[in-house]
Amino acid sequence: MSIQRLDGEGVPVDTAVDPARRLTSDERRQQILRAATAVFGARGYEGATTDEVARAAGVSQPYVVRLFGSKENLFLATIEDALVRLIAGFRAALAEGDDETLRKRIGQAYVDLLEVRGLHQTLAHAYLLGSHPMIGPAARRGFTAVWRFFRDEVGMDADEARAFMAEGMLISTMIGLRLVDDYGSDPQITELFRACFPTELPHVLELVPRGDERW
Repeated sequence: MSIQRLDGEGVPVDTAVDPARRLTSDERRQQILRAATAVFGARGYEGATTDEVARAAGVSQPYVVRLFGSKENLFLATIEDALVRLIAGFRAALAEGDDETLRKRIGQAYVDLLEVRGLHQTLAHAYLLGSHPMIGPAARRGFTAVWRFFRDEVGMDADEARAFMAEGMLISTMIGLRLVDDYGSDPQITELFRACFPTELPHVLELVPRGDERW
């Protein structure tokens, strides 16, 4: 399992792309979406700007606008990309192994997605915008799609699905609050991290953003 590399400002770097090669339009779009996920995750929809996303992606702000049209469209595309990554991770876990370890594998898939900086927080920000005429419906569809995955594809009952989603929201809240800054110094926070990540704690502590990191 590889850890996503960040540049000097804490912006995710796609190590799979040769920097000497000119990016295709699809690769550039994915680069912008990855940067937007980090920026929206840290700033939220209202706080982020297309200029910040452009600088994080290493492109011009007019180029971002030319591709996506507006900050609203960029946020909608970022939500969709995050949901695709989330459910793809869950489905990959579903396809591996046997039913006995299924729930553990799905939980691990959620934790592994911490490598995509800002993914969990971008979705959490979207879930707070239910009154927005465009973002609200998209966020509700995405939230419902995750619920339906647990119920229809995994076969969880309603209580199991509720527990999985509740723990996921707890983890997202912990990351968004950057509680990791108090790990080891605050006994309650330390206990919470150890309870949520009994086997993956060292890896999680390497991945989650700190309070002094921009994204």
